[in-house]
Formats: sequence, structure tokens, C-alpha cells
Amino acid sequence: MQIRRRIHRLVDYFSPIDKAAELPRNVKQTLMLLVDLLCIPLAIWISVALRWGSTEFPIGPMAYLAVGLTIAISAALFLRLGLYRAVIRFMGHQAIMAVLKAVTVSALVFSVLNYTMDTSLPRSTPLLYWAICVLLIGGSRLGIRAFYQYKLKSMADKVVIYGAGASGRQLLTALLHSDEYHPVCFIDDDPRLQGTVINGVTVAGPERLAQLVNHHEVSQVLLAMPSVAREYRRDVINRLVGLAVHVKTIPNFASLIQGRASIAEIQDIDIEDLLGRDPVPPHPELIDQCVESKVVLVTGAGGSIGAELCRQIINHKPKELVLFEASEFALYQIEQELRQSLMALKVPCKLTPLLGSVKDKKLIQRVMNVCEVQTVYHAAAHKHVPVVEYNVAEGVANNVFGTVNTALAAVNAHVERFVLVSTDKAVRPTNIMGASKRLAEIVLQGLAQKPGNTNFSMVRFGNVLGSSGSVVPLFRDQINSGGPVTVTHTEIIRYFMTIPEAAQLVLQSGALARGGDVFVLDMGEPVRIVDLARRMIRLMGFEIKDENNPYGDIEIKVTGLRPGEKLYEELLVGNNVSGTGHPMIMCAEEEFPDYDVVQQYLISLEAACSEGDCDSIRAILVELVNGFVSKGPVADYLWERMAPTQSGKTISPRVDESPKVKPLFPEKTNTRSS
Repeated sequence: MQIRRRIHRLVDYFSPIDKAAELPRNVKQTLMLLVDLLCIPLAIWISVALRWGSTEFPIGPMAYLAVGLTIAISAALFLRLGLYRAVIRFMGHQAIMAVLKAVTVSALVFSVLNYTMDTSLPRSTPLLYWAICVLLIGGSRLGIRAFYQYKLKSMADKVVIYGAGASGRQLLTALLHSDEYHPVCFIDDDPRLQGTVINGVTVAGPERLAQLVNHHEVSQVLLAMPSVAREYRRDVINRLVGLAVHVKTIPNFASLIQGRASIAEIQDIDIEDLLGRDPVPPHPELIDQCVESKVVLVTGAGGSIGAELCRQIINHKPKELVLFEASEFALYQIEQELRQSLMALKVPCKLTPLLGSVKDKKLIQRVMNVCEVQTVYHAAAHKHVPVVEYNVAEGVANNVFGTVNTALAAVNAHVERFVLVSTDKAVRPTNIMGASKRLAEIVLQGLAQKPGNTNFSMVRFGNVLGSSGSVVPLFRDQINSGGPVTVTHTEIIRYFMTIPEAAQLVLQSGALARGGDVFVLDMGEPVRIVDLARRMIRLMGFEIKDENNPYGDIEIKVTGLRPGEKLYEELLVGNNVSGTGHPMIMCAEEEFPDYDVVQQYLISLEAACSEGDCDSIRAILVELVNGFVSKGPVADYLWERMAPTQSGKTISPRVDESPKVKPLFPEKTNTRSS
């Protein structure tokens, strides 16, 4: 494809018509006028020659004068009628009608002059002149237009449109006016459409797809099926994985209906299509119970999940939405987006953007009290496993004590509902991030046992497609840059869900909670990351480079597991789960230590975080978090360089050192049944 385009560019360099196309607009209009004025005497000469049947005929001075006046008057008429306002390469029927009108008037002028000036030319000459002039003037324009269309088609990417329904036909109409894509055929599963021709493009069955791709050298397949079920789209995409084509799609049906996108917007396939299943349907009445006409606080409002929570919350008419975010830029972005959405929705919701960290207990308490918060969605957290492994003290301080501060502030402010956004990495964690999130869950489970008006719950889900740091955007960037695509292990598997789906789960679970509940989602089957990488490489039109195909495009490189990373994630600590009011949401029965005992550990953990004592932090997490297995030395960047000796050299801290506090883990644990 690139070689073909380079050849066309080389040919274009020597093309006089292309050089003319680069001239200024007024110069091109002048040239077109001169060509039309040359066509007038040529048309008169041809019409007389046809009438007399010979190219040799006498022409008197009055005939020359009539021709000259016809040229002059026609030039003025052509300019007056706007014959040169239309862009020739894009002209439509309006421009053709303008040519017919202009030539007709010019023929009438020539007929009057021929009759009144006694030119001795045949009386039928004006009629022949009209027909020939239409052919010359109109034909010149159509010829230039045809040349440009041929040129654009030869340079454009040849594409196949999958889906010959209403969306496919609209897409074809848009592409016919585009210089980027050249549709060569439709593909549709409906036998009634196969064999028909739509606007010059033939509809074929899916069994001919591979043949058509090879025959026409198709580079892309465009999916025009915005309203079909996700399962059907998955089947179609599976058919395309084996072809060396870039698969793209038009926006989904909801975006088209709401006016956020148009048929002509072609984009890479949705990350939801890579997931291969329909999203969990929301129950709006559950969301309304916690949001409608209430003051809602979202911590981490500028993050992937927090921002999506805010987008969905405003659709349910809260009284006030408080955005709490530590990043100034992220807060600015989500605030501007939400204000535009509120104007479009015409929802009378007060928006309050607040800058701050959940580690600031006085600030978060002041926010709860002053804003009179009724519902809290706690999404503020450090979530990237390797980052937290290298920044242990900060990760634990933010994830654990940020949750403690926010939860206690909610209790003191008599908040009605508090929902923690958790993760599947909290189950039998092998990393500091997962252990810190599980400890945050334990804190809320303990607080749920205490007297108070706040209903605590937590929502646990897997990896979120498209979030910051997600594997899908990373793979896409690596593929676009030519690879390699990096996978930590060939057997690593993960549960996946979409950002909107995760946010809907969080919002709905608040209404289902009775206090201390741990909610999990039926997420279907886990996905092998290396299979996801292979699908993305193929669907973006590239071949996988490996031992069997050494001349492929993109290589998959195995880099090895990172600190704290494990091959698979789980959603449940135990095996006891029960149903809820939502068919796809389950409630887990989790064991947790007594809150008073946890409090004593939290005092020591806070001191260890303050001092940056990573060994003590990890040892305390091992004591508190059931199933936490920490392997290898602490990877924290600062901890590795601490503890200098008297000689000024740096030594590594001891890994197996016991915590600096007396173990207080109780022999008996509490169980919260859902």
C-alpha cells in the first residue's frame, strides 16, 4: 500500500492538472473562463461545419463580429450566473444546471446576433452551437471531475463495508464524498441482499470475504452494525481475525441516537468488542435511590472510574455533585466536561469541584460537613501494581488511610451511604496494592459493625478496559509504533469489564447494600492477555512476527512478571456467595478481624508509613490481610537506598524483619453474612 502511494505521488509530481489544482482559487477561475471562451468559437465553427458538411466555408466580417460579441456577452453572462463558484472536482447537479442555463442564454444571444446582423450563417447554427457548447463546456468539467475521482480512488484505501443495512448505506454515501476510502463491496449475512447493487457497490456473502480482500487488495473492513448485539459483533470480528486487514467501525447506536457521533466517523473497533460479551444491563431505579435529589461526593473524580461515575451520576438528577480530586488538571478536565453535559441535559445540578487529598483528614471532614454529603463514592486510590510496589509507603498511606479518613468523616457527618471502589487484586493479594485495598475493605467491614447511620459497602471488579494504564491502550500504542507488543507472561489471564459497566455496578450496589457488603460481578470467562494481543495485532491489519512467520509485522515480546504481579486474579476470598436484587451482582461472605484490633495495627501502620519503613508496612499487612503472600525483597525505590552505615555506605534493609509492634491479630474472626 505504501509503495503504491509513493508511485502515485511520483506520477502526480509531473501531472500538469495536479499542478493547476495547486494554483490559487482566483487563478483557476480565470483559467476556466478562458477555456470556456475558447470553447465558444470552437463550438460555432463545428456547428457551421456540420451544417454545411465541409470544413471549408466562407465567413464574412459580420460573422466574425457576431462571434466576437457572443464571446464577450457570454463571458459576462457566465460570470453573472456563477458558473465559476462551484468547485469542479466536487460539483453536483446544481453545477450542471448552471452550465445548461449559461449555454442556453449564450445560444440565444448568438441566435439574435446571427439573425439581426445578417451574418450569412445557417439559421440552424445556434441550435447546433447549443448542443456542442454543452458538450465542450460541460464535458470539460465532467472530465476534470472524473480525473480527480479516478485519482482519489487510486490513492484511497480500498475498503469493504460489513453490513448493507441502513447504517451501511449511509456510510457508503459518506465515503463516496471522501478521498480517504474507496468502497469496493458490501458484505452482509442476509441472503436477500446478496447479489444486489447499492449505489454501484455489489453486496456479497461473508463466505466470499477472503476472496474479495485478496482480489481487490482491501486494506480495511468497516463494520456498519451499530445496533446489533455484542455477541453477533464478536462472531463477525472472529471471522476477520485471520485476515490481514485493519478492522474499523462506526460509532455505537447510542452515540448515533444521542447525536454525539455521526455515521461518517470511522474509528478503531470498540474495546467492548474485544471483550466479546454484552455489558451488564443497569437498573436505573437502583441508581436513583442513592443519587436522585441527593448531595453526592465522588473522591478521585478525575480518574478513569471516578470520572465515569460523575458522568452517569448527573444523568440521575442529583441535587449537588461534589468532585474531590488531588490532581488539578484532572479536576479541571472533568469539571469542564460535566458543565457542558449539564447544559446539554438541562439538569439543575450544582457542581462543586474541590482540590485536595483524601489523606488530609481535616479537609475531608470539612467537605462532608459543609456540603452536607448524603452519598459517597470513594474511588480515590493508587491502583497500578508496579507503581505501588516501588512506592510502598505512599501507596499504603493513600489507599488505607485515605479510606479511613473518608469513612470516619462520613460517620461523623451522618452520611447515608458509603461505597468503596475495590479490586479483584484484593483477593489473596501478592502485591502491596492489592493488600492495601483489602485492608481498606476490612476497615469498612469493621465500621459497618459499629453503631451509626452510615451504610458501608464495597464493590470488587476486575481490570477495566480503556482506563489509564489499561493494557488495551498500551497495546494499541505499541502496535501503532511498530511494536513489539509486551506481555509479562504467556499464561497470564485477567477478568475484564468496561468503564461504563464498572461505574454502573458501583452506583447500583449502593442501593443493594445492607451494611458491610462486598459485591462482585459475574464477569464471565477471563481473557488470556497474549490472546488479546494477538487479536489486536490482526484486527489492526498487521501480521504477527514469530518463529513461524519471521517476516511478520509486529512481534510479541514476553518481559516476565513484574514485582507483585500474579498469573491470575480472583474475585472471592472464600466460596460463599449469595444473590442480590440484580441478576449479575453477587454478594460475598468475607471474614475480617475485629475493628478494635485493626485500629491498634493502624496506629503502627501509620507510623511506619510516616517513617517510610517498608519492612514494617509489609509485615503488618501480612498480619492483617488473610492470604497475603509477599515474595522477594521490598522493591520500594527509597527503601532500597535507606539505612546508611556509619561509613556512609548504603546497605539493603532486612527483608524478614518482624513488625515493630506486638502482634495483636485475634484468634477469632467475625463473619459478615450477606
